[in-house]
Amino acid sequence: MKIWIGITLVVLLITGTAFGQCSDADKKALEAFDHTWTKAIQGGDKGALEKILADDYRAVPGMGDKEQNISEWMANYERNRANPSDANPPVADRYMIACSKNLATITHRNIFTSNDGPGGRERTNWSRSIHFLEKRGGNWQVVSTLGHAMDDAMMIYYLDQDWTEANVKRDKAWFEKNFADDFSSVSSTDGKTFDKASDIEDTMNSKGTVEMAESTNLDIKVDRNMGVVTGIYHWKGTDENGKSVENRVRYTDTYIKRDGRWQVWATISVPIKEN
Repeated sequence: MKIWIGITLVVLLITGTAFGQCSDADKKALEAFDHTWTKAIQGGDKGALEKILADDYRAVPGMGDKEQNISEWMANYERNRANPSDANPPVADRYMIACSKNLATITHRNIFTSNDGPGGRERTNWSRSIHFLEKRGGNWQVVSTLGHAMDDAMMIYYLDQDWTEANVKRDKAWFEKNFADDFSSVSSTDGKTFDKASDIEDTMNSKGTVEMAESTNLDIKVDRNMGVVTGIYHWKGTDENGKSVENRVRYTDTYIKRDGRWQVWATISVPIKEN
């Protein structure tokens, strides 16, 4: 886990220092480029893939070249077309993008879902990809890509970030799916305790709003099927009276792995008093 996170941080530090900051427009264009690449793979568009990959492209691990990778993608496309019920394309999200005029890196999570879990339940697997691009002849091309599976600490990190986003969106389906049935929480304002149903109800019925939220300063520990995250949760929004509010709390989230899937088991937080 530390090796792969280290690689990504090195890439981001290099790109952030040498490249400078990408504009929002640049990032959107590069993310769109990545989605176009995915669509070309899933649609068997060999012509598009020939243009997207540089002639000296290499994939890591395996060191497959341009011709080998396109051949594998086309064979995959034909298999999925012959057996569409088996096709379940991955979803890419959690993009981190850095660029200069002629160089770029794109890092994202890949989510694979299937129904082959215990008892026919849905199973989710995650991996991460890092793509290196150069602008040649005025067009972006992929010169190399690095892919790897995620370990448990990485999965918990992304789940914690997903939870933060779900709070902003009030995503009830996310809470119901990712809170364990015996989930419990403790309020940072009055110490009140909640179970899964009452916590979700309290969130969905809140008269206040969460307009911005972020989780930072994360420390993640994993021991077998147990994971613990400590961090700082910072949010801005309005209270039940429409008054603007901003709070920071230090929290501890406990995750449990059951049937091969991590879920939130418990959370407790305390307010951080501003000096």
